[in-house]
Amino acid sequence: MATVAPLAERRPLAGTDRRAAKPGGMAVAPQATGLRAVPRLVQILGVAARHKLLPTLMGSGRRPRPQELREAFEELGLVFLKFGQVLAMRRDLLPAGYAEELESLHDELPAMGIDIVRTTIERDLGAPLAESFASFDETPLAAATIAQVHRATLHDGRQVAVKVQRPDLQAIIARDIAALTTLVALGERLFPSMRALDLPVVVKEFSRSLSREIDFGREASSIALFRTALADFSDLWIPDVVPALSKGAVLTLEFSPGERIDHYAGPHPETMPRAINALVRLMLQSIFEEGIFHADPHPGNVFVLPDGRLSLLDFGNTGELDERMRESLMLLLEAVVKGDARAAIEAYLEMAAAGDEVNRAGLLADMKAALYEIRRSNLADVSIGDALDSLMSAGSRNGVHNPAEFVLLTRAFVILEAMVGQLAPDHDYMQSFRDEIARLTALHFAPERIKTKTQQWARDMERLFADAPGDTRRVLHRIAAGDLGRLPGLEALGARLSRNVTRLASAISFAALVIGGSMLLLTPMGGWHHVLGEAMIVGGVVGMLVAGIGALRRRQVHGQH
Repeated sequence: MATVAPLAERRPLAGTDRRAAKPGGMAVAPQATGLRAVPRLVQILGVAARHKLLPTLMGSGRRPRPQELREAFEELGLVFLKFGQVLAMRRDLLPAGYAEELESLHDELPAMGIDIVRTTIERDLGAPLAESFASFDETPLAAATIAQVHRATLHDGRQVAVKVQRPDLQAIIARDIAALTTLVALGERLFPSMRALDLPVVVKEFSRSLSREIDFGREASSIALFRTALADFSDLWIPDVVPALSKGAVLTLEFSPGERIDHYAGPHPETMPRAINALVRLMLQSIFEEGIFHADPHPGNVFVLPDGRLSLLDFGNTGELDERMRESLMLLLEAVVKGDARAAIEAYLEMAAAGDEVNRAGLLADMKAALYEIRRSNLADVSIGDALDSLMSAGSRNGVHNPAEFVLLTRAFVILEAMVGQLAPDHDYMQSFRDEIARLTALHFAPERIKTKTQQWARDMERLFADAPGDTRRVLHRIAAGDLGRLPGLEALGARLSRNVTRLASAISFAALVIGGSMLLLTPMGGWHHVLGEAMIVGGVVGMLVAGIGALRRRQVHGQH
C-alpha cells in the first residue's frame, strides 16, 4: 500500500459501506447467489447506462470508449476497481487501448472516519485504543481499496504502522462477485464468442485473490515467510509484524522510516543503479531459490531507508511457484533471451499444463513473431514482462489457459520494469537480469545441490521400482479373474500403473544418455565426440534430476492427502 499525503474526506464510491462493523468481527457474507445479487445488478446496469455501456451489453456492436469503461469501474467501487486492475494486466484478453486505460485506475477510496477505525481496532484487539497504543495519528497515511494505514506509537516507544480494513468487506465482495458471475454467464449466453475468453475462470481466480488479500492472518504469515527466506539479503529490510496487536481486521507492523523509492530517486539519482540491481536480485532470488515472489512491487511498496537499504511493504498480494514451475520458468526465460521459440513454447506449456485442444502450430507462429520483435531490439531494451505478456496473449489465442501464478508473475515483472524505466531510464536493466540468471544457474548446478537432488531422486526411484511390479501384478490378477466390472479402483490403479511405466521408461532413457555419453568420452577421437558426450551426460543427469524431483513432490502431495 502506498504512503501518501493525508487524505481529506471524499464522496463515497458505490460498492463501499461506511457503516461501522458489527461487534464480533468482520461480517460473514451470506451464501451469494444470482438472486441476492439482483439489487446490485440493477445498480450496475444504471452505472452502465450513465457511461454509455448498455448498447454493448445489449449486443448493438458499439464498443465503449476505454475511458467510459474506466469511469464505470471507478463509480462501481472497490471490487470493480480491483477487477479493472486485474483486467488491465490481462492483455491477452483485452485490446491494448482498454488495458492501458484500466491501468490508470486509482487504488484509493475516501478515508474511513476515525470512529470506524477506532471501533474496528477496539473490537478486534479487545481493548481501548489508548491501551493498545501510546499515541495514534487520526489522519491516515494512505487509504486504499482494502484498508487504510495509520501511524502510531507503542507504549515501549516503538513506531508502528497500523493497517485497518474497511468494514463489511466479505459481504461486499460476495455480493459483487455474485453480480460479476451473473453478468459473465449472461454475456456468454448472449455472445458465445465470449467463451473463448474464459472469463468465468478469471472471475473465480479474482475472487480467490481478493479473499487472500483481505486475510490479514495470511499476510502476516507471508511476511514471516519472506523475512526468513530473505534474511541473508543484506540490501533489504522487511518490517516485522507485532503479533499482540494484529488480529482480525487489524495488522500492526514496524514502521518503515524510509522514503518512497520514486520520491527518493529525484534528489539521489546516483543511488538508483544499486537499488535497481538489488530489486532485480531480490525478484529473481525469491522466485528461483525460495519459490515465492512479491506480486505488486510498485514504487509505493518499495522504500529506501536512511542507510541505503530497501524496505519492501504490503504482502497482501504474493505468489508461490512449485519446483516444476520454477524449472520451467528458468527454461522459458533462457529461451526468451536466446529467441528460441520452440524451447519457449515447450517450457510455457509445461507451466500451463495445456491439453489436447491447444493449437500448437498457431502458438509456434505467434511466438516466433513475438521473439522476432525481441531479437530486432537492442538487448538492453528487451522487456521480460512484455515478452511474458506476449506469450500469454499467444497462448490465449491458441487454446492455452494461463495459470494464475503465471499471470501474477507476468504482472510483477511488468510493474518492476515500469518502475525501473521511471527511476533510471538509461540503466541497463537486462544486464542486471543476465548477471543474476548466470549466478542462479551456477548455483543450480553446484555440486552440493546436485548431490542433494540425486539423493532425493535415488530414494524416489527405489520407491518406483518397488511399487511397479506390485501394481502390475494386481491389475493382471484382476484381469485374469474377470473382475474388471466390480473393481471400483481400477481406473485409479491403471492410471498409477501408466505413470509408473512412463517414469520407468523416462529413467531408462535418461540412463541411456548418461551411458552413451560416457562411452563417447572414453573414445580416443576427442573433438566434437567429447563435446557431444558431455552434453549427453549433462542432459541425462538433468533429466533424471527433474524426473526424480517431480516424482518426489508428487509423493509428498499424496502423503499430505
